[in-house]
Amino acid sequence: MKKTIFLIAFAFAIISCNKTTEIKEFKTAYIDTSKLMEESTEAKDIEAKYKDKAKVMGSQLDAEVAQFKSEAASFRENAQKNGQAWAQQKGSELQQREERLTYAQQAMLQQLQQESGVEQDSMVKNYRKIIQEYGKQKGFDYIYGSGDVSPSVLYAKDSYDITKEVIKLINDKYQSTNKKEETPKEEKK
Repeated sequence: MKKTIFLIAFAFAIISCNKTTEIKEFKTAYIDTSKLMEESTEAKDIEAKYKDKAKVMGSQLDAEVAQFKSEAASFRENAQKNGQAWAQQKGSELQQREERLTYAQQAMLQQLQQESGVEQDSMVKNYRKIIQEYGKQKGFDYIYGSGDVSPSVLYAKDSYDITKEVIKLINDKYQSTNKKEETPKEEKK
């Protein structure tokens, strides 16, 4: 009986040893996605483009808002002089104008968000392709994303962080693409 138990335990040990030798070690890394979005040249260019566009669109609206504020101040000064009927009519006109300005501001913000969202989505898809190619080329089994935006790594050694390498790769590809696009423009001149 003791021999049988010993043989079963021994067989079990051999079988479990065989299974542990089959375990493959994975090559893993992670990318700090927040840093990637902050430091990539393309992301910075898109952000700057829409800041500039917002300034241009906003300056047009700012002129109308300034004129509205001037008329509202004038209205307050002249309301008692011109009587209640005038004040009601002018007040109604100013209120309608204020609503139009508010809608215009909201429409402008929505348009900018929509346009920048399309470009950012395209950029993220491109980044995913680049990261997949990088992972295959470097022999990674997994590359995780970490950062403020939906992190998928709870812990990782700093030695697994490949964020700087990927940012450099993405920036290099983006700059080489921009140079290719700029060359035909220069030839047309």
